[in-house]
Amino acid sequence: MTRLTKEICEACRADAPRVSEDELAALIKQIPDWAVEVRDGIMQLERIYSFPDFAQALAFTDRVGALAEAEGHHPKLVTEWGSVVVTWWSHKIRGLHRNDFIMAAKTDAVANQESP
Repeated sequence: MTRLTKEICEACRADAPRVSEDELAALIKQIPDWAVEVRDGIMQLERIYSFPDFAQALAFTDRVGALAEAEGHHPKLVTEWGSVVVTWWSHKIRGLHRNDFIMAAKTDAVANQESP
């Protein structure tokens, strides 16, 4: 568990700053299983979680959804048989905010059955 899991998402405004290159380099080290993807010019964090069947993938999706609701920050979730793709980014700023790294770390905690 990283110290990011102890943080709480702050309300993100349209004028909130995206993470800098230095912040990105430091934060990504705390969530090493996540990849930075760029889609339509927007940086996003993404990770694929594997499961032995659809039921467990769906249960994980539900737990991540509950976490997202509690934090007020919502990912893209793609649930298929045996896998869930989780993608975090801040829609309002069209890029990555510290909140996305917090939520990625908390998603890992959920996957590891830890309390985020």
